[in-house]
Amino acid sequence: MRYPEPLLQKNDNVVKWLIGIVSLVVFVVVAALPKIHLGIQLPFNPHIFATLNAVINSTVSLLLIVAYILVRQKNYEAHKKVMLTAIALSAFFLVTYIAHHVFAGETKFGGVGTARTIYLVLLASHIILATVILPVILFTAYQSLTGEYAKHKKWARYTFPLWLYVSVTGVIVYLLISPYYK
Repeated sequence: MRYPEPLLQKNDNVVKWLIGIVSLVVFVVVAALPKIHLGIQLPFNPHIFATLNAVINSTVSLLLIVAYILVRQKNYEAHKKVMLTAIALSAFFLVTYIAHHVFAGETKFGGVGTARTIYLVLLASHIILATVILPVILFTAYQSLTGEYAKHKKWARYTFPLWLYVSVTGVIVYLLISPYYK
């Protein structure tokens, strides 16, 4: 199977700026979340957003694995569709992540000892890599969408495992902290 036709016209300068601005805005908003709590009483438990986040992260993890298999099978058109779905779900994840934090507030991990250490190491690596991976995902997708498949393949070798790690550790962090939701 041959590569799909490019969907976008190459415009590196504009796209680099857009990726940079989007990544910076997301970083600032997420960094500000611990200071923002709307205090609005929802008619449902706001921790449902955290559960939804875990479901989305699990789905994205599975989509990334499926996309990897598809590209290894040279089914590039299906790979593209699965990856665009993973990106769209990740954007939806960001919305529900913000909703969870502004409506539910911050939750402290209550575990001690080894459990606390494991949680903090996972959380720290998850946060650091989540911050780094967003512009990398966007740039890797851009390369594919403009038909720069050799560059896309080179970047995807790093993007895939990092994105998969972030999505899987997001689920693990949820499972570890969810018993402490009030």
